[in-house]
Amino acid sequence: MTRALQPLHSPRQSTPGRRALTLLMALGLALSIGLAVLQPHPTAGATAAAEAPALGGHGPAPADPASAGSFRLGTVRILGVPVITVASSAVGSGSDSGPEAAERARVIEGNLSQLYEPSNPCTPGERLGEALLDHLSVEGTKAACDPNHLGLQGPPEALRVVVLREPGGGQRLAAQVPGRASPFPLLTVTEQDAAFNGLPADALAERWRGLLERRLRSARGVFGEEQLDGRLRTALVSLAALALLMVLAVASWRFSQRSLPRLQRRVAEGSGRFDRLLLQLTHTVSRLLTALVLLLGVAMGAVLMLAWPGQIPAAIDVLLQPLVVLMKALALAAVAVVVRGLVGLLLTQWASHLAVNPDHRARRRQRYLSLLRVLGRLVNLVCLLLFAIWTVLGIPVLRDLSSNAVLASGAVLGALALVFQGLLRDFVAGLVLLLDDRYAIGDVVEIGGRSGEVVDVGVLSTELRCADQRVVVVPNSHCEQVVNHTKLRSGAEVTVLLSRSLSDLAGAMALIAEELAAFGADPRWAPKLLEPPRLLGIDAMTEDDLQVKALLITEAGQQGPARRELLGRLVQRLQGWPLQQGKP
Repeated sequence: MTRALQPLHSPRQSTPGRRALTLLMALGLALSIGLAVLQPHPTAGATAAAEAPALGGHGPAPADPASAGSFRLGTVRILGVPVITVASSAVGSGSDSGPEAAERARVIEGNLSQLYEPSNPCTPGERLGEALLDHLSVEGTKAACDPNHLGLQGPPEALRVVVLREPGGGQRLAAQVPGRASPFPLLTVTEQDAAFNGLPADALAERWRGLLERRLRSARGVFGEEQLDGRLRTALVSLAALALLMVLAVASWRFSQRSLPRLQRRVAEGSGRFDRLLLQLTHTVSRLLTALVLLLGVAMGAVLMLAWPGQIPAAIDVLLQPLVVLMKALALAAVAVVVRGLVGLLLTQWASHLAVNPDHRARRRQRYLSLLRVLGRLVNLVCLLLFAIWTVLGIPVLRDLSSNAVLASGAVLGALALVFQGLLRDFVAGLVLLLDDRYAIGDVVEIGGRSGEVVDVGVLSTELRCADQRVVVVPNSHCEQVVNHTKLRSGAEVTVLLSRSLSDLAGAMALIAEELAAFGADPRWAPKLLEPPRLLGIDAMTEDDLQVKALLITEAGQQGPARRELLGRLVQRLQGWPLQQGKP
């Protein structure tokens, strides 16, 4: 054992440790960046107010559609935080029913974002071209790519939200800023909004006016240069602290990995209980440090998101994502334990059913282990698939995919099924093998010219251990023709070769029959024999020998020892006869 563990301390073996360390850090950073990317980020962009006077431009991120009774709801957010909820009728139809609440929410968010989030309508190439033309003193180009081309930016206190009455009696909210001669329209309070909130339209408009004015002024302050600089400094300091913690965690993890071989060697040499406890503790600490590195990577991704204004909800979602994933994993693990327990209870009842005859009851007890192992693996596989689907559906970007995206993903799954059709065939064949009871763990079978004892029946393959202790892995789809030597009962033919020049053939046959009867009456072997040994007689004849065969029918798996014992006894009884021991 010491010699086997010694190379773990050599310099050449340190490369896998460094690779594992690099992979661990990369996985943590990739997880944090992936979670940050998959979270919904508000983006700027709106249409000019003249193009949509009642609703304004298009919004940054789709609002989650919801319904409440006869209303469809849409959430309007500022800096990613919900501020108001707009409604539309769930039973109306036609052009007079107005836009859906989710569409209204997207448009209103786009209008609101123009008042606090700087946006440039030009591409980088267009901005570069504008700078070049401005350098050449060509007038009339600078306003096109100005981030404040609509005149909506300015100090927070300069913004006012007012209520305007429309000619038809409706209430419209608009923003007054010093940079514009006319108010910038934000939204129109509809009858559905008033009915859902339980207020008259003018009272609801006044409530929304004060709320939007406070939140818009706060959002303008968030995008101020001082707050941006302070947020950036705080993010850098936090990243430095998290990076230091990650370095300490990784160093501790490497120390625990270097300590494991030494502790394993001491435990293998028969050390005391303290070393065994220390080994278990080191294993546990190593796992905890691995999880800590991943969590620190996620925290660094959340800090990077917090550096940009309006990403507080998304950053909180990123921080909570590992906890949510852990809770989902624990819940499904508990479900798997309960289901496996129920499966084991049902299989135990099935294996010990009294209405089954004793032979088949023994076979059921043998199949119990195979069914319990495979069904347990199936339960784990189903829970793992549910965990993956549940986790993916928890990502907002993937949860809000359209029907076309779902159909496209179904097409991809179909293509993958074609690619991995061999694995699917093995999986289905494994279920058929178990239900059809072709073999179970402990059976001695022949599959594809290979003979051995079944040591494991998996979902995709079967493992056989041959007589020379080699393990043969056979795909379940290749187990079409199976020879089972130990299903319910076993049998063996014992062949004895007698010389053709034998003078007293009848006496030799009588001696063999006498020995078969004595073997069947032996108290050591009689319980293992299902029937008394039978003398079949002369089965074949060659130029020199006569082949005499006897048949043994034994309990499952006892045919080999019984055959060898009987053959040895026949050799001893027939020592004075001119015969040879033959092969069965």
